[in-house]
Amino acid sequence: MASKLMDRLRRTLFKEGEVVSKEPIDVTEERFPESSELEDDTECLSERLGGTLCFDGESALESEDPDTSPVGPSPGGSSLLTRQLQDSWRSLRFRSVPQKLVFEVTDASVVQESSSKYVLYTIHLIQSGMFDEIPAAITRRYTDFKRLHSCLRRRHRDNMERVGFPRKKLRKNFVAETIAKRSRAFEQYLTHMHSLAELRRSPTFLEFFYLGDLQAGQMLMRVGRYQEALGPLLNGLRLQEKLGCEEQGKQQPHHQQGTHWLFTLLALVTCFQELEQLGEAQEHCDRALRDLAPSPEALQQHHFHPLLIPLLQTNVRLSWKISKDKRQWEVLLQEIQDSGADTGNQPSLKEYLIKETLVESEGDTKAKLKREKAT
Repeated sequence: MASKLMDRLRRTLFKEGEVVSKEPIDVTEERFPESSELEDDTECLSERLGGTLCFDGESALESEDPDTSPVGPSPGGSSLLTRQLQDSWRSLRFRSVPQKLVFEVTDASVVQESSSKYVLYTIHLIQSGMFDEIPAAITRRYTDFKRLHSCLRRRHRDNMERVGFPRKKLRKNFVAETIAKRSRAFEQYLTHMHSLAELRRSPTFLEFFYLGDLQAGQMLMRVGRYQEALGPLLNGLRLQEKLGCEEQGKQQPHHQQGTHWLFTLLALVTCFQELEQLGEAQEHCDRALRDLAPSPEALQQHHFHPLLIPLLQTNVRLSWKISKDKRQWEVLLQEIQDSGADTGNQPSLKEYLIKETLVESEGDTKAKLKREKAT
């Protein structure tokens, strides 16, 4: 069989009576690269792919039909494979991918402060099922997690009955093995808490992530350090977005999470305005107004948020300065005036932000009593 194949190959390549040229054939390096170059490229590709390449769904690579095989006798096999891969890619693009929030400990460092020593964990919140290009992170120590666990047990005893928590050791708390195990335990702990609907919406659980950033931003704003305040405020905004606080704020603007969500947007409006970044200020102002815009019935009965009027006035001024269409909000402001509401002597947004008391939900009652005594 081999001799017949060789004979057929000779007749195909060389005609009878034709002298084979002894001149060397010019083969360029571009058409036929050296084997070493091919091996290097393959190795790099293998590293980038992590050694595995997987296709979901029915793929032409799984087919044993010779008519659809890229090495089969059919001249259209290769194009058929390409079409099947394209169809598979289109189906993947439009396939609904479930999204969930992933908690990942990306760093754990030992901190020494005078007489105290502790481990500070950095946890990133990542939205899976999509390309999450907006990072959001928190830094917490063991005692912060322990406090969260105690509060959740008091408020949600049924859900927390069988939830364990990593105990603190008498020694070896700062060795690499203990820190690594505890990091994985905290990831699993937060993932479990977020998987339960009641705990996922709990103010105690939500405020564990973002409230510290809002308080830090407010303190910096009070002393006029607006540029420094942007960092924690923007991170607080991203954390609330990933945790679903935006939707809760729209549904219940007067609820604690709605108040915190609005505070974050207005604080960013003020900081950007003070820093002469008017486009960013107007963007966040517009976003807050879309959450607070009242229905026609609520407008007639004067049932709207007390900060709606100063927010509208701020947005109209900002829109005018950056030459952006402001007619929608001018119409709403005029409707409020026509309804008989007093649009003068309104508190400034900065005044509200500085005076607002940001406290944990568990301490709301005590905070209210303190404010009542103070007044």
